[in-house]
Amino acid sequence: MLKPKPETRKTKHRIANYLMLCSLLSCFVLISQGKPATYCNPLNLDYTYMIYNAHKDLSYRSGADPAVVRYRDEFYMFVTRSMGYWHSKDMNQWRFIRPKQWYFQGSNAPAAFNYRDSVLYVAGNPSGHMSVLYSEAPQNGAWKATPSILHELQDPALFIDGDGQGYMYWGSSNKFPIRAKKLNRNKRFRPSEKIHELFNLEPEKHGWERFGENHSDTILGGYIEGPWMTKYKNKYYLQYAAPGTEFNVYGDGAYVGDSPLGPFKYLANNPFSYKPGGFINGAGHGSTVQGPNNQFWHFASMAVNVNIGWERRVGMFPTFFDDDGLLYSNTRFGDYPHYAPSVPDKKEHFRGWMLLSYKKPIRASSHISGYDPKNMVDENIKTFWLAQENNEGQWIEINLERPSLVCAIQVNYNDYKSDMYGKIPGLYHQYTIEASLDGKNWEILVDRSSNIKDVPNDYTELPTPKKVRLVRYKNIHVPTPHLSISGLRVFGKGSGKLPKSVKGLSVIRKSDRRDAQISWIPVKNAQGYNVIWGIAPNKLYSSWMVYDDNSLELKSLNINQNYYFAIEAFNENGISKKSKIVTVE
Repeated sequence: MLKPKPETRKTKHRIANYLMLCSLLSCFVLISQGKPATYCNPLNLDYTYMIYNAHKDLSYRSGADPAVVRYRDEFYMFVTRSMGYWHSKDMNQWRFIRPKQWYFQGSNAPAAFNYRDSVLYVAGNPSGHMSVLYSEAPQNGAWKATPSILHELQDPALFIDGDGQGYMYWGSSNKFPIRAKKLNRNKRFRPSEKIHELFNLEPEKHGWERFGENHSDTILGGYIEGPWMTKYKNKYYLQYAAPGTEFNVYGDGAYVGDSPLGPFKYLANNPFSYKPGGFINGAGHGSTVQGPNNQFWHFASMAVNVNIGWERRVGMFPTFFDDDGLLYSNTRFGDYPHYAPSVPDKKEHFRGWMLLSYKKPIRASSHISGYDPKNMVDENIKTFWLAQENNEGQWIEINLERPSLVCAIQVNYNDYKSDMYGKIPGLYHQYTIEASLDGKNWEILVDRSSNIKDVPNDYTELPTPKKVRLVRYKNIHVPTPHLSISGLRVFGKGSGKLPKSVKGLSVIRKSDRRDAQISWIPVKNAQGYNVIWGIAPNKLYSSWMVYDDNSLELKSLNINQNYYFAIEAFNENGISKKSKIVTVE
């Protein structure tokens, strides 16, 4: 093989350097304009509180089943029971819009679509009539409604093909399949009489469709729900969620066909959107939309599940179609900082900032027994710190143990006995975060002392990274009756060594081919591991983040599929090289 000429290599390096410079400049411009160049799941939306079951122990914020559409190169997000919706110009900063009409009061599992310069909207109603709403000015909250022509559909999904033919998909059941009807656009989208039954769960073949936490319930069947249709290169990808929204393994799969009604073929790499490990779990019942720079993104439900199973947040994951037509979402480091959608040319969207706060020494001004401050650094959104009082005298201090470069901080508030309901106006959080190298001289990293916004999952990218050892949160105001925080997460770069590559990866497929037992030799100074797998050596699209363990029981495999596994170790200093790939037939 002929080697490229020196000037050719130089040209390639110049081009690579130029592209890198352009990307860095775009990040700098975003930050200088007050727009963050990164984001971190769960998304920091002003989530609406539940509007029923008025009981102090059951009050919770509702943020799930996101339907996101692109309209006039801007974006609208419709979410279950939110009494409104969100608008964004860049898919990173979102503004809540309260509609002028009442239609959005109790809307459940909504559907939306951009059609002929209007946004169409349908909300699920399993026991009544439904209207198709439409708006040419959704930024203003003005909507009109067709007569109630749809009836008793749970988890609807609206799709209108390029020829103008409309379709309504629906399904949320542990018995009935995903179904569809054609819609007549000349008769105000009146549905046809014929029902098309498309596909159902096959948990005996698809391990990830089994019910329960980590697919461990062998008695109850899983739920198939939340359909969403995406057309790409004349192929139709009908997506669906399983097995239950409250579980760590809630994910999305897809079938692909040559027409909107099929026949459909199961994607071999299902689930294509799956996030069972890490700080917050779940990546199901979502929507796939083409964002800035023509990059696809998958929005999905993530489980909190502390006060009740329906306590959820919204996550956003970069999504792709490979050369073989496989749809997949990248959920690796899925709740760490990623480049924002408006930053161009980022095939690897992970920002590379590691978690500096994991299990570090922490102390607080006070706490209630059973709700220790260490719960804020255990990477589990289900555990939380509860202060004895809710006032300006409360603080938290994390000792990073060695000087580290801090680049971003996320504060995740918890709703302990909030007794709050609906879309409450005027909610806001105020606090400051300061830092020190020596414990004597402090400087403010994050100043929210004048904030007037509701920021339950507040994420701040520092304009300039700071080398610090101590990080201190000081409370000023929270809108809830109690001061409670589930995660004070500090991201950046440590000053130590990367972990070494993992050795001894073993994958034993069990007699039940849906299951595999995975183990490896622990790596010194590793904080955690990403177990990575897929259906080919170059298609390792799925991952599971594991902390403090060197084994994993994986129960999400498809029985008639060979798999390829690898693993990487990580700590606050970075990520090891991936291990050798292990093949499992």
